Amino acid sequence: MTSQTIANTPTTEQIRRAPKVLLHDHLDGGLRPGTVVDLARECQYAQLPETDPDKLGLWFREAADSGSLERYLETFSHTVGVMQTRDALVRVAAECAEDLAEDGVVYAEVRYAPEQHLTGGLTLEEVVEAVNEGFRLGERRARESGRRIRVGALLTAMRHAARALEIAELANRYRDLGVVGFDIAGAEAGYPPTRHLDAFEYLKRQNNHFTIHAGEAFGLPSIWQALQWCGADRLGHGVRIIDDIRVRDDGTVELGRLASYVRDKRIPLELCPSSNLQTGAAASYAEHPIGLLRRLHFRATVNTDNRLMSHTTMSREFEHLVDAFGYTLDDMQWFSVNAMKSAFIPFDERLAMINDVVKPGYAELKSEWLFRQTVSTSEAAETEG
Repeated sequence: MTSQTIANTPTTEQIRRAPKVLLHDHLDGGLRPGTVVDLARECQYAQLPETDPDKLGLWFREAADSGSLERYLETFSHTVGVMQTRDALVRVAAECAEDLAEDGVVYAEVRYAPEQHLTGGLTLEEVVEAVNEGFRLGERRARESGRRIRVGALLTAMRHAARALEIAELANRYRDLGVVGFDIAGAEAGYPPTRHLDAFEYLKRQNNHFTIHAGEAFGLPSIWQALQWCGADRLGHGVRIIDDIRVRDDGTVELGRLASYVRDKRIPLELCPSSNLQTGAAASYAEHPIGLLRRLHFRATVNTDNRLMSHTTMSREFEHLVDAFGYTLDDMQWFSVNAMKSAFIPFDERLAMINDVVKPGYAELKSEWLFRQTVSTSEAAETEG
């Protein structure tokens, strides 16, 4: 390990301050436990397993630690259950933006399914407008506290339902009003993305962006369908692309046709390490495919998925990867630039974020070791004197 590598190894505090970019985060998976308790009391939601915020936060983590994607998804009945009014949606979205900004995230795309927030009488349009209002409020609050963040919304359709085209049309109507793209989510097994071809064909005709949850619980066929049948711009998770990569005993690597296509076409992978451990897609951080995918220069990005259920933040995700793979600030910058390149906002805005926010932020962090070294040298000289 060279002195430059040592110097670039980020501290916990530097990881938190580093400008991070987040592409895969679920609004209903990132509530503060205290907010869940407050909202449940306000709307008389009586199904919470715990009413103490600390105990409730622990319950979410333990319930999500099952190794099953289906069991993991069950935890959302409680968060969605308290997100059925305009005020609740505004509050949750604002706190989401504030929490991400506090963690050093400068750009985020946060997804949610409007169809899951209608039991209180809201319309799809009212849901979208409330969440957008919350994101703008959170951005303002972050700015007032000395932090900057930009949040775009991804509208999600549930793959087991039949409203994908309706949600795609909704995303298109609000594309210049805070919504940056479309997504489908939910249990993969038995619900292939090809069930929603009409929605994807519509979005392509409208020159709009979409990502698809694929290659998480299900394997290569879901990735192939998402790309070759549906035309996804990005892969939500996509971690199972590792199944098409063979590492020989001598360390050489052979990519299958699909893996080669994904790498050659620079298709972004929205990797979520902590979430993947919970759902059984990886056994440990050290064994997570992100290590190999980074080495092979796939368009890999780091994401949180569900901050409440995984008890995580972007900083924690990077802390785990630094510990597991010895990643440096240069690696963090590589992942962050990858994510910004893959965002669903215009090219010139992505470029400005990379050149004016992300790269300068990492340059400042990487320069700090020079000043620490100067101070250490001066102090040593004074001691000897």
